[in-house]
Order: sequence, then structure tokens, then C-alpha cells
Amino acid sequence: EIIPYIESLAPGNGAAKAAIDIALHDWIGKKLGVPLYKLWGLDKSKTPMTSFTIGIDSPQVIMQKIAEAEEYPILKIKLGTDHDKEIIAAVRKATKKPVRVDANEGWKTREVALERIKWLEQEGVEFIEQPMPASDHSSCAWVRERVNVPLIADENCVRLYDVPKLKEAFDGINIKLMKCGGLNEAMRMIQTARAFEMKIMLGCMIESSVA
Repeated sequence: EIIPYIESLAPGNGAAKAAIDIALHDWIGKKLGVPLYKLWGLDKSKTPMTSFTIGIDSPQVIMQKIAEAEEYPILKIKLGTDHDKEIIAAVRKATKKPVRVDANEGWKTREVALERIKWLEQEGVEFIEQPMPASDHSSCAWVRERVNVPLIADENCVRLYDVPKLKEAFDGINIKLMKCGGLNEAMRMIQTARAFEMKIMLGCMIESSVA
């Protein structure tokens, strides 16, 4: 009953709602003496491998950041600029690790998005996150029909009610607790996405390791 009440107080405020939701789950787990993953019937050994994000910067700084992230086996590279090819060239000069790309809505036309993704396919990129502006859903669907790597929704996917609308334009969703409002909503999003046979990614904002 608490979560619907909190939802009714004010629209948005996802991070504040997530804090309450997480605290409630933590309290329940402590009261019952079991970690949350056991309450949910999950297998901790099946936790997916995380990736380390490299932000947009000069090629020299990017190569330095990759060296500092040596312990991480997968990298996510931020693109969406006029210098995307220089950035990827620097990445591939520094490492042969698996790479994922987050364009952060940076490719503004379907033609540019298609050209960049076709090129990135040749660079061994595993998936592309939010290639186009969230407002241009139809163009993203057009691009998806013409590429061979999964497209993952981020800015297009905030709450549960967004998920059913994404099936035609995306292969998966990125769930962020600070956007969706907490673990309760995130689990519903996961279940709905799986019903649509979509991939699931768990992301973060700039919150601390506590979150």
C-alpha cells in the first residue's frame, strides 16, 4: 500500500521514490533475515557481467580511461558526436575487449543513425543504446529493420507504461532505478519486457555505490 501512496503524492521524483522503495525492500529482507535476491527467488550466481562506461573525450583521454578500467572485461563507449570514428579508433587502438555503444540520442536523422550503426557493426559492437532522439520513435523503428545489432531503449524507457510501446523500435530496454522509482517497478518492467521477448539491461545514473 505504501508505494501507490507515494506515487500519488507527486509526479516524477523517481530517485526519491526509489530511495523509499529500496529502504522498504531492505527492511523486509532484514526483518525476515534473508537477502532480497532470495526473497525474489533469484540465483546470485547468474548475475550478468557489468560494463564500465567511457565518456566522450579526446582520443588521448579515452585511451587513458580504458587503461584505468583494465579490470572490467566489457566497455560501454559514449558516442553521438561528429568525432565518433576518432573515438572508436582510439578505443580499438587501446583494447580488443567487447564494446557496447551508447549514442545518447546523438544521431538526429535516420540516415545518419543507419550509417553509424552499419559502420559500428564492422567494429564488433555488441549493441547500440538509444541511437536517436526519444521523440523520433518511427525513425528508430525504420533503422531497426535495417541493422543487425540490437537497439536498446534508454531515454525512451522510464516507467512500466513505456515498455509495451517500444517493441517495434527496440530489441531491449535499459532500466534505471533512479528513473523508474525503485525495485518494485523495475521487476514489473523486467517481467513485461520478457513477455515481449525483449532484452534487459540494468543501468545507473550518477548515484553512489550505496544505490
